[in-house]
Amino acid sequence: MDKVDAETRSRIMTSVRSKNTKPEMRVRKTAHRVGYRYRLHRKDLPGKPDMVFPSRRIALFVHGCFWHGHPCKRGDRMPATNVEYWREKIARNQRRDTANRLFLRELGWTPMVVWECQTLDDNLSDLLKGILN
Repeated sequence: MDKVDAETRSRIMTSVRSKNTKPEMRVRKTAHRVGYRYRLHRKDLPGKPDMVFPSRRIALFVHGCFWHGHPCKRGDRMPATNVEYWREKIARNQRRDTANRLFLRELGWTPMVVWECQTLDDNLSDLLKGILN
């Protein structure tokens, strides 16, 4: 990534969403189109899963590759500034994700993850069918 000034970085980071992201919306539209019904952002479950399929007891997270440290082209990059902060931030996110998945399993749920890079594929409906069947 190119270096940017603090004001620009602040504006960029302020615009980052945690809900209703483009990857999440792609997964939601695809799931609905192929006939799956779900609930959104259940606050009573660890990690507030992006989508919950109660009849299947599946909690689905749509993770951004950068924010959750996915080893793909998009996720395996580091900002040019404040590198140590970002390494620790991503490591904290990964630790939190692991803890949430373990807790969900203890509660009898099956946690699943769809990565941002997977939402760009044409076979997203096949991926969802594989996860939810």
